[in-house]
Amino acid sequence: MEHPDPAVREKATADWCAWEDAVLSGETGGASNPYGDRPTAARLAFVRICAHYFSHGAWLEEGVLLHDAGRLAGVPGVLIHGRLDLGGPLQTAWELHRAWPGAELIVVENAGHLGTAETREHVLRALDRFAVNS
Repeated sequence: MEHPDPAVREKATADWCAWEDAVLSGETGGASNPYGDRPTAARLAFVRICAHYFSHGAWLEEGVLLHDAGRLAGVPGVLIHGRLDLGGPLQTAWELHRAWPGAELIVVENAGHLGTAETREHVLRALDRFAVNS
């Protein structure tokens, strides 16, 4: 993404978005390209941000989130995850759920990374549970 030739950057951007769209194609029935159909500047920004974070491991030591999840004991949390999420496999959410004492894991059977109406309902219910009464 830092190549001096704009054509090289555009090809890398197109390839990255094609991969993202392929991962999501099981959720969309292959009918749309949620990343590839974005305007050029938005696609470029998306890929640059993702590549920057991935190349730096999100500035975290390998495994630190799961290793230190026990520190969240007593902090309520609801993990809502689509079973069909290929970009963030359910195994990862399951491991966090097991490492975070008291966390609840809700698996949305027919959802993936993009979520569904059912996913939104679970999120709204979780937010309502944690809302501060005024």
